[in-house]
Amino acid sequence: MADRRIGIILNGATGRMGTTQHVPNLMAIAAEGGLKLRNGDRLVPHLLIVGRNPDRLAALAAAHGGLRWTTNLTEALHAQDDIFMDCAATGDRSLRVRRAIAAGKHIHIEKPTASTVDEAMELARLAHRAGVKHGVIQDKLFLPGFAKLLFVKNAGFFGRILSIKIDAGSWIFDGATQECQRPSWNYKRGEGGGLALDMMAHWRYMVDRLAAPVIGVSALMSTAIPKRVDERGQLYEVDVEDTSHALLKLEGGAVGVITNSWATRVRRDDTMVVQIDGTAGSAVAGRMRCFTQSAVGTPEAFFGGGRPANLDFFAQWQEVPDSLPVKNPFRQCWETFLRHVGEDAPYVSTLLEGAKAVQLADCAYRSAAEGRWMELPQLHL
Repeated sequence: MADRRIGIILNGATGRMGTTQHVPNLMAIAAEGGLKLRNGDRLVPHLLIVGRNPDRLAALAAAHGGLRWTTNLTEALHAQDDIFMDCAATGDRSLRVRRAIAAGKHIHIEKPTASTVDEAMELARLAHRAGVKHGVIQDKLFLPGFAKLLFVKNAGFFGRILSIKIDAGSWIFDGATQECQRPSWNYKRGEGGGLALDMMAHWRYMVDRLAAPVIGVSALMSTAIPKRVDERGQLYEVDVEDTSHALLKLEGGAVGVITNSWATRVRRDDTMVVQIDGTAGSAVAGRMRCFTQSAVGTPEAFFGGGRPANLDFFAQWQEVPDSLPVKNPFRQCWETFLRHVGEDAPYVSTLLEGAKAVQLADCAYRSAAEGRWMELPQLHL
């Protein structure tokens, strides 16, 4: 048994995802003595954080015990580190990843992997040809509620799946009277913004794995809040969508419906709710909890629904117990990828899967622009 140090270049470390998810979870693995592999070795993360602001980098490094840091990405890519993680703004991600692949680094990046499906496929093919390990953060199925939903699906609870419905979003303040909860680049096309590009990256892998692979999409998008105030207090024009509706065709005949908005107020179980209906039962999950209703436990609601005072629809569902291990989803993403690098363990969320997510967004944009169904061809390396 031995401790094996693995160097990780974390670009965009001082952004929201870097400071709240990637750095803390990697440091937690290191603080516990590293990730234990099958042979008893421990893989210990050794971070090099990269960003544009030296003061913020120095402060973040100090807060975590004196991490290595630099504002020079070129210098970082020439270091002897093993993995490149990019969690900076989407806009130039493909350029940064190409440089990292050329430097021989394993690639583990935030979604979306690129701004277009062609760019995303180029990255997947480059990484494959270079022989480096590669993956994308796909964290939602590690959340307790959706992990339970996947468990229910894999147990065969649904019978034949008929539909999957996703209702997600919340109200994002425009920055005028209350601070905007999302960075301004999310609302600028030139910087990789857009709700569909951002969130279809989640919906693709969730629908594919929870129900069936997506084979077609028809979408409608809009911009509900056309002007916002940025981090410097400057008013700017929003040139991307903040609301997206999509109807999906799934392999095998099931149907998917996605309602997603950054301009909606929440009156449901969670900010993100997924319902799957099947011939043998249905399930509804938010990020933390999951409820099921079996076919034999389904009450008559067509006529009973006309007398709502006599029918408590929520009481007719059973909660799935907390029997699965609970761990931060981003930490689980990292542990899965580190095992893939450290001992060649099986891995699903490759850059090809990341490209499939970008493909769904790309086809949804084209559908909204052209007013027609778009088929999703299979992608291959």
